[in-house]
Amino acid sequence: MSSEPLDLISTLIARARAAGADAADAIYVSRTAHGAQVRNGRTEDLERSETCDLGLRVFVGQRAAIVSATALDPTRFDTLAERAVAMARVVPEDRFAGLCDAAEKGFADATGLDLFDPAAPGTADLVDRARAAEDAALSVAGISNSNGASASFGLSDIILMTSAGFSGRYARTSHSVSASAVAGSGTKMVRDYDYHSAVHLSDLEDAALIGRNAGERTVARLNPVRPRTGRLPIVLDPRISTSMLGHLSGAINGIAIARGTSFLKDRMGERIMPADVTIIDDPRRVRGPGARPFDGEGMLTATRTLVEDGVLKTWALDSRSARQLGLAPTGCASRGTSGPPAPSLGNMHMRPGRLTPAELMADIAEGIYVTELMGSAINGITGDYSRGAAGFMIRDGILAEPVAELTVAGNLNDMFARLVPASDLSFRMATNAPTIRIDDMMIAGA
Repeated sequence: MSSEPLDLISTLIARARAAGADAADAIYVSRTAHGAQVRNGRTEDLERSETCDLGLRVFVGQRAAIVSATALDPTRFDTLAERAVAMARVVPEDRFAGLCDAAEKGFADATGLDLFDPAAPGTADLVDRARAAEDAALSVAGISNSNGASASFGLSDIILMTSAGFSGRYARTSHSVSASAVAGSGTKMVRDYDYHSAVHLSDLEDAALIGRNAGERTVARLNPVRPRTGRLPIVLDPRISTSMLGHLSGAINGIAIARGTSFLKDRMGERIMPADVTIIDDPRRVRGPGARPFDGEGMLTATRTLVEDGVLKTWALDSRSARQLGLAPTGCASRGTSGPPAPSLGNMHMRPGRLTPAELMADIAEGIYVTELMGSAINGITGDYSRGAAGFMIRDGILAEPVAELTVAGNLNDMFARLVPASDLSFRMATNAPTIRIDDMMIAGA
């Protein structure tokens, strides 16, 4: 990669200081995206985009402002810097504002993380991959139509620099393939999908497998019924069990903790999950879709245990929320080009349990195996939970008839305390979890 963008961003930081900023940082993101979509054997859409975005943040005392641009144009640097400083001088003071004191000094890159695949596919490759996925879906008995299949490739080049001496750069690639199929007709029509993405093409699941999975998932959902209303155990398919990690991530976000708007705000150091549950955030996972060598403020990333043996161990803190709480930042700040850093967790996973999914369900006389969640009526302050769902009945430990048009409700405090992970963890996405069982959930059905 050319060193020119680094040199230009260094110049921009210097211009900001010269314009009156006490401190400044800048982020530059260049993206290339290439995709193909097919439907019923025909190429429906081809797209290619190349974009670049630049964000400059300046501090004048305890005041901060951000300006952004869509080109790394040195002829505009003086204007950008002067505009940012002028804005900062008129906004209210923020006593928690400032660069991250814990940021690294010197240069950082993604050495060892293997986030860049040099083999970029061409248009024909993407079309072939999408067609292979669709053909496999359509070959499944019972499939009546295609809802389309797609394949894509992306490349991002990310640079961050601060006036305090940090600079960093890394490139990330992504390959993906998806397929969606339709079965039945009229009011009895059902659809489902499968999808996979990977940093390296060699790790991407075969397109035909993705298509076949999409077709089989769809056919299995034909002629669903509504379950009875009552309190039943649920089992979350790995495709959606990751939602539990998403709810945890939101609840331990430093902004929510500092505002007092999280149902976990007083639970640090307490057991919030069963004793054998451990959840990790690992931004250093090699080839991880959410891996990164440094965060949006220049802190080097590190593997952190969020929940250990059921005990909540840490919040997710950027420097501002850390100052509000009197704690140290945790190196998980994310940053766009037009907004300030904010806490965000990347490569999360829940460690697997001891039981296979079959063993996990074996003693369930009647329950729901949930494969899809829809909508979101979740209160982040109280933890109250209610979502539409679809899936399959569990009868005497075995998957039975498909179900739909039901609502699953409870409270996340109770759900966390009762969840039991199975042994089938696989790393397919940035956030990963095994099959999860949660007993005593309220099911609203027929």
